Amino acid sequence: MTIELAPITLPATVSGTDFDPDFGREVKGMNPGELTPEQFKEIETALYTHGILLFRDVALTPEQQYALTKAFDPESESYGHGNNKTQSTKKSVLHPDLKTIPRVPQVQLIGNGMVYNHEGLESAALKHPSHTTFHKTRVSAEDEALGITRFYRWHIDAALYDYNPPRATTLYSITVPEGGRQTVRYSDDDDPSGETLSVPLGTTAFVSGKKMFQILPPELKSLAVRTSVRYAPHPYVWMAPARAKSDGLGIVNEGLELPLNELPEWEQLKIKTLPILWKNPVTGELHFQVHPCGAQELIVKPLPLGAFREGALYPDGEHIKDLGKVRELLHLMQRPGIAPGLVYPHDWKERDLVLFHNRGLLHTVVGAFKPDQVRAFHQCNLAASDVPTGPTEQDIIAWA
Repeated sequence: MTIELAPITLPATVSGTDFDPDFGREVKGMNPGELTPEQFKEIETALYTHGILLFRDVALTPEQQYALTKAFDPESESYGHGNNKTQSTKKSVLHPDLKTIPRVPQVQLIGNGMVYNHEGLESAALKHPSHTTFHKTRVSAEDEALGITRFYRWHIDAALYDYNPPRATTLYSITVPEGGRQTVRYSDDDDPSGETLSVPLGTTAFVSGKKMFQILPPELKSLAVRTSVRYAPHPYVWMAPARAKSDGLGIVNEGLELPLNELPEWEQLKIKTLPILWKNPVTGELHFQVHPCGAQELIVKPLPLGAFREGALYPDGEHIKDLGKVRELLHLMQRPGIAPGLVYPHDWKERDLVLFHNRGLLHTVVGAFKPDQVRAFHQCNLAASDVPTGPTEQDIIAWA
């Protein structure tokens, strides 16, 4: 039976003229835990074409969720950060956020509040990530009471050290608390845009990496297509003492990162250097895929022979090691792509399964819960068996 795809419901905040019409589809009349091989191939093509697939009101065991995620990369095996690794690295910014399902260590329990007798866990104290613990500045208590909040951290799901970025992530909602809407405030001293975005309580927000690249001016497209990012070793430990920008898109440059000699033991060969742009395996389009918080260096290739040089940035190439400049350039390129009209904030219902192309989108946790608001989700992504494919020589010639 052919799968049935319908456009996802977009909020009124989405800009109809700028938003990608191919973004997001709802899959109807199909159990994602019991796909035939033929149905899965359709799902795989649809995911890479549309970025997000939504299944409403489905029953999915941790074993089925792991099997579905693994089908995108049959050679993958461990959770994207390594099985049980985040809980053993107590200095990591991810440490409080994840609890492993004991019998399926590739599936994580995330959410908020106390959860009891859950899939082999007698009890779990879940903590919804909050900008109040990671941002340079925070929303005032008075504004927070009025529902003002922030994006937490725009990212891709990836360890960015040793393990390759997962191809796909599955998020399955089990318990979703009710509550009023919140308003994301972008601005602070480091972002005077004045932009805001109305979102459902506890939304997960997504933006298209394809759109992030498409809307860049020519000189920044040229820079992006020629540049790779070198991430810090153990980046989530390295970044832990630092503080993020108010829009959740990268770190304020204050020199607070953990010195490399104080990190857990690391190896040069396990440091990840990845292209800024990742090539879609179905459409062939380029997606801007950078986790700005973990980036440490930029490596820029020179313009190809015969390319137009006037106005080009770093026409002869450059290895940029100044962390402030690295962050400035990445924010300049990525910030337009998280404008309110380009953000899809998913309105979670219980038993939603959201499957997203982790090599084509950026996403973030949003908002804040009260301690007694219980939220429980299962998350699965698997460290890939390959590295993302970057721009071809033809791509570089076309965009440089």
